[in-house]
Amino acid sequence: MSAADANEHQSAAEFFDRRIAALGDWRGETLSRMRSLIREADPDVVEEVKWVRATSPGTPTWSHGGILCTGETYKSVVKLTFAKGASLEDPAGLFNASLEGNTRRAIDIREGEEVDASAFKALIRAAVALNAGRARGRSAAAGAESGKPAAKPVLLTGGNPQVAKGDGDAPVQAYIAAMPGWKQEVGRRLDSLVVGTVPGVKKAVKWNSPFYGVAGQGWFLSFHVFARYVKVTFFRGTALAPVPPGGTDKDARWIDVHEDDLDEAQMRAWIRRAAALPGWGKS
Repeated sequence: MSAADANEHQSAAEFFDRRIAALGDWRGETLSRMRSLIREADPDVVEEVKWVRATSPGTPTWSHGGILCTGETYKSVVKLTFAKGASLEDPAGLFNASLEGNTRRAIDIREGEEVDASAFKALIRAAVALNAGRARGRSAAAGAESGKPAAKPVLLTGGNPQVAKGDGDAPVQAYIAAMPGWKQEVGRRLDSLVVGTVPGVKKAVKWNSPFYGVAGQGWFLSFHVFARYVKVTFFRGTALAPVPPGGTDKDARWIDVHEDDLDEAQMRAWIRRAAALPGWGKS
């Protein structure tokens, strides 16, 4: 990051701080809370100020490869508008405004209302993945025209591959092939365990993570690369025995797999049981 970019980023962050402080009521608290969730979901997010006019100081905006969402405040509502919300999956039904358009979707938050933190962070990650996928699509098209091969997937914070969402085995294999170092072998072993345990398993990549599910039942497992481990999440983990050790959510639990410590027998038992339970979302 250049000095100019750093100064611009700092100025935007200061603008956000001032805007939140100036509200001085539940709207400022709400905007601050949602800002924190966005940063947790995407540590590489960029805060910007857009649409500065003589009659307006500008709109708080979060971007990563393009605009993710904006944060506007009105008398009775805090509105978070996702620039490409119509293209995002929203299994928790967070979008409750701007539903009539073909591009944007918004979340209106009123005083006293709480937004599901996990579902909101999933939307942010989905928006990042969508921007990245469109950028790769443009790059691939340009490469095809020039005869050059498409660029390899970008590794995000922690080494997680940035792979466009898609259904089927191909995007999952693209993700696994891009997993760095020893984690790639863990990914291959996990994929093999699932395929060998659950005949006809459904696959997809969502939010830069492989998902596995059963048709008509939903998704039962996903995994995600972090710097020191691969996080394997069971969406109905509290119903497994023994319960995987990570997490405090109502249903989901996970286990962090480090190098050379994948217990295949235990993982296979968890997979078999998880696939027999009602899953999460749609598969």
